[in-house]
Amino acid sequence: QVQLVESGGGLVQAGGSLRLSCAASGRAFSRYAMGWFRQAPGKEREFVAAISWSGGSTYYADSVKGRFTISRDNAKNTVYLQMNSLKPEDTAVYYCAADPSPMLVTKTPIYWGQGTQVTVSS
Repeated sequence: QVQLVESGGGLVQAGGSLRLSCAASGRAFSRYAMGWFRQAPGKEREFVAAISWSGGSTYYADSVKGRFTISRDNAKNTVYLQMNSLKPEDTAVYYCAADPSPMLVTKTPIYWGQGTQVTVSS
């Protein structure tokens, strides 16, 4: 079992930055690939970014490439999402996710956090 708790969401103006954190509890954090998803009002949840067990490989949705950076600190059992040059269309609830597979974490991860709201004003 892995429990995930997100933090760092809030209200920011377009062009600004936020850093989301996801603290994991449970066993063997370093054995899980980690990901971020988001869900905007009236839309389906979509993949944002993922990172492999060691952090050596990262994956991004085209819509956030060059603006968002995912990273992890296995000593702190935490994964981060640095979001720069934010746009109003980035407004959504952001969810942290975990899965043993770096491929499945981008599609159907096993574990989910409760989400944190990010609102970008124009």
